[in-house]
Amino acid sequence: MCLAVPGKVLDIHDDRGTRMATVDFGGVRKEICLAYVPEVEVGDYTIVHVGFAISRLDEASALETLQMFRDLGVDLDEEMTDQSPDGSTGTAP
Repeated sequence: MCLAVPGKVLDIHDDRGTRMATVDFGGVRKEICLAYVPEVEVGDYTIVHVGFAISRLDEASALETLQMFRDLGVDLDEEMTDQSPDGSTGTAP
């Protein structure tokens, strides 16, 4: 299954000309491409799908959605394993 998941932007950096971020998904951290949402800043929440941030989101909605995933038994570690813009797998340290 492939979900769009909300996460909090922890840092933003440049990777060979591409704006990237470390994003926290309730304990799971991943490197995410910000090319589609240039307005996103550190501390913002964003919706991420297959390694790309696709929209900005308010904190209350993000936390509510993450809680719903937990209540439904969705394993975010597993969901986020294949969601990387370069096709790599695994979670960021």
